[in-house]
Amino acid sequence: MEYNLRFRQYSERAILIEWPQKIDQKMLQNILFCKKSIEEHRNEVIVEVISSYNSLLIFYLSTIENVYDEVLVLKSLCSISFEPSDQKQRLWKIPVCYDPALAPDLLSFSEQKKLSIDDVIDLHTTPLYQVYFLGFLPGFFYLGGLDKKLCLPRKVTPSRNVKKGSVAIGGEQTGIYPKDSPGGWHVIGACPVDFFDVNKVESSKILPDDLIQFISISVLQYADMSANKVSPSFELKPTFL
Repeated sequence: MEYNLRFRQYSERAILIEWPQKIDQKMLQNILFCKKSIEEHRNEVIVEVISSYNSLLIFYLSTIENVYDEVLVLKSLCSISFEPSDQKQRLWKIPVCYDPALAPDLLSFSEQKKLSIDDVIDLHTTPLYQVYFLGFLPGFFYLGGLDKKLCLPRKVTPSRNVKKGSVAIGGEQTGIYPKDSPGGWHVIGACPVDFFDVNKVESSKILPDDLIQFISISVLQYADMSANKVSPSFELKPTFL
């Protein structure tokens, strides 16, 4: 599948490649394919390639002397024949406690959506969420697949301190805060798992194009997992679909 790509200089040391403005799983595979191709063929001149829903941002080691020539190289690397992969995807089952004691916005969220808490839990744990990219905070997953019945605009006034592990909804997205942070999303649950470790070579086990499913756990299970300092080395292992 071919996409109409836009290439433009982002700064003296960066180039931005843009795909169509949509969230699409097949397009994600194309973006990740181009990312890998650029990293393999331009590793001697680039620092990092960052992906998002519909773009790649390439950072270079030094000032780009000839942007036109570099864009031609990137166009060539992105024009390599690509077909969506039929490779099995990794599915991560993530424990979440949906209890008002740990989820300060759960009650108000359910009231605004005119849903029972059980309905919120059921709608939030049923989908398989696509991981599109990591950003905002190290280890924060941007996920696609939230049930439309749970979509709710972000808070008018953001919270000053959203606790690490908070599972939240903002607009058409849901995610997990990997550390304490200000935030405007509605916190509906809490996860005891650490997803990011700056001291490890592979700082995050979960990567773009993986799938996530949230699994409801009790307050006691949450307390037990937290007491045992659940981390990326916890029994968090993927299955393959």
